Parts: sequence; C-alpha cells; structure tokens
Amino acid sequence: MSWILVGGLFVLAVVSGMLGLGVAFAAVPFLSLFLPDLVHQVQPLSLLLNGVTALFAVFGFAQSGHVDWRKALGLALVTTLFAPLGAWLVQRVQVEWVWWIYLAAVIYLAFNLFRPVRGVGARENFPLALALAAPISVLSGFLGVGPGFLLMPTLILTGHNPKQAAGINAFAVTPPSFSSFLPHLGTARLDLGLTVTLLLFGALGSYLGSRLSSLYIPPTRIKQIFGVLIVLVTLYKISQL
Repeated sequence: MSWILVGGLFVLAVVSGMLGLGVAFAAVPFLSLFLPDLVHQVQPLSLLLNGVTALFAVFGFAQSGHVDWRKALGLALVTTLFAPLGAWLVQRVQVEWVWWIYLAAVIYLAFNLFRPVRGVGARENFPLALALAAPISVLSGFLGVGPGFLLMPTLILTGHNPKQAAGINAFAVTPPSFSSFLPHLGTARLDLGLTVTLLLFGALGSYLGSRLSSLYIPPTRIKQIFGVLIVLVTLYKISQL
C-alpha cells in the first residue's frame, strides 16, 4: 500500500472538509495517478469517498451549530432527484454548449466570491438557492463535478454565512454521492484493504478540516479559498477536454 496515496488523500480530505465539500472533485485526478482503471476503480472509489468525507464534514460543522437541518434536508432532496438527469442528458446534448454555460457560471461565481462585501451582508434568500439547486445538480451531474461544487458558492451569494453554507452543502451532497455509487456495485474493482484505509483517513481528514473551518478560519477567508479552488478545478477540467 502506498502511503503517499493515503497521505495525499488525507490532505485533500482536510481541504474539502474545510469547504463543506466531498473529496471527489480532487480525488478523481489524484487517484488516477495510482489506479489505472478510471471507470471501475477511480470513479466508484471517488464516489464512496465523496459520500463519507461529506458526511464527516457535516459532523464537524454541526458541532459548532453551522448546519441548518431544514435547509440541508431540502437541498439534499433536490440534489438527489436532479443529479441523475445530468448523466442521462450527457448522451443527448452537445457537450460544448454545456461547458460554455458552466464556464460562464464559474466566472460569475468566482468574481462575486472575491468581491468585497459592503455593509453587514445580504439577507438570506434560501428559496432562490433551492430553485437554483435543480439546474446546478443537472449541470454538475452532466459534467461530473458534483453538485456541491457550484451549490456552495450559490449559498454564499444568496446571503448565507460561508460557514453555514459549508455545513448545509456538506449534508446536501452526501445522499447523491452514495446513490451515484450504487450502480457501480456490480462492476467496481476495489481493493478492500486500500478502500477501508482511504475511507478512514478521508473521514478523519474531512472532520478535522470542518473543525478547523468552524473554529479558526474567518468566513471571508473561506470565500476566498473557495474562489481559488473553483478556478483551479475549472482549469483542470478544461485541460481534460
């Protein structure tokens, strides 16, 4: 077993936990460096890791009271229902058009995440976030980036405190991660020892990241970290086209 693999995944889990994300956005390219089969090894393992790391991020943010359970349950229902539509559409729609929409959304979100906030902050507009969660879930399912990656900044820009947004987001992406893993059960080729080890270190890293974010990182800094991350991941996605 490569401890470079385990250690790298742990670091990525800490970062994803700080932002209320599952680790799949970074785990897919990272695991591909060690595992040769994208479809039967990397993708199912990343989905399983995504669900576990998001779940343990929920635990970390909940300890500090940053999870609004009513909102989290509503978003989880929407993401779980609409994310599979993306997988269906990917076989029927021109990918280039969807990428242009995605890039426009990323540019808009990144710009607003870095823009200074005037006054005491905007009033929370959860109905708008809930309405946007449906197309976000479809788009993310189409591109394979996970709904939380676009849902997190959407929550921030609809007036939610970044720490509360991270807690809500972590819960919302947990069910679709596990439901997306289920179709892989019959074909996944996973090493049991490696899988269990990665899940344990991923859970620990995600929990530590969420506690660090809850207790020590200012909300404005969380916005900026996410702004940098969303640009980096988008550049990686473009390079894979």
